[in-house]
Amino acid sequence: MEAFVKFYDRLASVVSKIAGVIAGMCIICVAFIVTYEVIARGLFNAPTEWVLEVSTYLIIVAGFLGLGITLRHRAHVSVDFLTSRIPSRARCILDAATTLLTIILFYIFMTEATDLVMASFEFNKLSPSILRFPLWIPQSAMIYGSILLEMELVRQLLNDLLIMKRGNLGVIDDGEAK
Repeated sequence: MEAFVKFYDRLASVVSKIAGVIAGMCIICVAFIVTYEVIARGLFNAPTEWVLEVSTYLIIVAGFLGLGITLRHRAHVSVDFLTSRIPSRARCILDAATTLLTIILFYIFMTEATDLVMASFEFNKLSPSILRFPLWIPQSAMIYGSILLEMELVRQLLNDLLIMKRGNLGVIDDGEAK
């Protein structure tokens, strides 16, 4: 089991890092196109019609693609004033249970997002702007982000189970298989 957990950890790490780089590139693109809009509007009195829509799509893509890498680095918001006071074994069990519940909830979210994307694709839904952009493209970020988060959640659950199996509960905060 340990070999599988290490392999899965490395795989999830590579996939999450690639998605994180793409998310970062989306944010950089937003910075450039918003700067372009400010210059075009302020200096040349020539506002664009596409910047708001494209930057919104890029922010959505960046947000969803960043879910996995954010979880890997334990950077999501968490409230631990109670869990930090309970014993390590109980905390590990609680972490595993919470992770399992999150896997289930995000699976439901992913299936609903897939239904939304498929409907947008099937009915050729377009943005109500001058771009007439196919909505299924930015909506797909919900599916990709959910897959990335699910991968990291499974990794986290496997690591928690491995820690419980080994009995070395002092290494809970590390989050990566050793």
